Amino acid sequence: MSVHLVRVTKYRYHVLQGDIQQQTRDLIIQICNSENVQILKGVESKGHVHVKYPPSLSVSNLVKK
Repeated sequence: MSVHLVRVTKYRYHVLQGDIQQQTRDLIIQICNSENVQILKGVESKGHVHVKYPPSLSVSNLVKK
């Protein structure tokens, strides 16, 4: 199954820039690798990620991690 995830900060402030943006990107990659989730396409600066996940994993549990 695939899903389009969008990460939005409060009031849509652009707080994830520079080093924080890179750390966030690395964490998303680590979580996806540990949960057997494939990143199909993603734009970290805009907060959009397209992922393919196994049916045994719910989207809400993936987002919580």
